[in-house]
Amino acid sequence: MTSTRPHTVALAATDGMLHFELALATEVFGSRPDAVPGPWYEVAICGPRAVRVGRFLVEPDAGLDRLARADTVIVPALADVDQDPPADLVAAVRAAHAAGARVVSLCTGVFALAAAGLLDGLRATTHWAHTEALAARYPLVTVDPDVLYVDNGRVLSSAGKAAAMDLCLHLVRLDRGSAVANAVARRLVVPPHRAGGQAQFVATPVPAQDGDALAELIPWVMARLDQPLTVEDLARHAHMSSRHLARQFRAVTGTTPLQWLLTQRIRRAQELLETTDDSVDAVASATGMGTGTTLRRHFHRTLGVPPDTYRRTFRT
Repeated sequence: MTSTRPHTVALAATDGMLHFELALATEVFGSRPDAVPGPWYEVAICGPRAVRVGRFLVEPDAGLDRLARADTVIVPALADVDQDPPADLVAAVRAAHAAGARVVSLCTGVFALAAAGLLDGLRATTHWAHTEALAARYPLVTVDPDVLYVDNGRVLSSAGKAAAMDLCLHLVRLDRGSAVANAVARRLVVPPHRAGGQAQFVATPVPAQDGDALAELIPWVMARLDQPLTVEDLARHAHMSSRHLARQFRAVTGTTPLQWLLTQRIRRAQELLETTDDSVDAVASATGMGTGTTLRRHFHRTLGVPPDTYRRTFRT
C-alpha cells in the first residue's frame, strides 16, 4: 500500500450471516497495531438495514451500494447454504467486482461470490463440510476442499473459522508486508502465517503437549534459519527417522518438513527485505538460502516478484 489514502474495506452484512467471521474481519482491519505507523484501513460495515447477524443486531454504516466504492469487499459466512444468497447482496458484490474491488469471501460467504459469477473458471474453497454443496450448485467453480484459502488475485476465498483469520492476515501481508502482518498477529495472539495451501483438516492442529517432538523442534529450527538445515538435520535433532518426521509434520502442520522449512525461510527473507538495508546476498545468507541466486529463484516462485521489487514495494 503506497498511497497515503487509507485502503477502504467494506464488510457486507445481511440477515442470516454468522457473527464470528464478521467480527474477526472487523478486528483485523479495524484496529491498527500501536507498532505500525501511518494510515491504517478504513472499515465500513455495509447492509440494507439493521440486520440480524447470529444473535446480534448490527447497525450498518452504509448501504450495500457502498461496496462498489471500496478497495476490498469482504463477504462473511452465510448461516444457511441451502438457501440462495440474498439477491441484493449478490448484485452488490458483482457491482463491486466490476468497479475494480478485490472481493473476498470468508467460509460460506463464497456462495455469494459463486452466485455472482465471480468464481466461474476459478479455484475456490469453503468449509470442508460445504465443499460438495458448493461444487454441485456451481459446476463452473473448481472447488478445492483441502486448502485453507485460495488467492486468485482479485477474488479470494477461505475455509472456515480459523482459516478466515489466515486469509485476513494474508491480505494484510499483501497490502502492508510481512512485518506488519506479524504485528497484527501478535496483537491478536494468533499464529502469524499459515500458507493457503495447507490442509484444512489435520490430525493434530497444534502440538498436543509441551513434550511433543515438534513443540521443541520448531523453535529450534526458527532460531537456526541462517544455517543450511536439511530434513535429515531436523530428524536427527528430533531423534526420529526422516520418514517418521515427515508423518509427524503432515499430522501437525498439514505439509512436509521441507516445504515448511522453505516457507519459514521465505517469510524471514520478507521481514529482512522490509526492515533492513541488507543486500539480497546478505538476506540469502541470513535465511539459509546460501546465495542471492537461490533466494531470487525461490522468492519469485513463491511470491511472484523478485526480492528487489518486493523491497521497493514494502519499504516505508
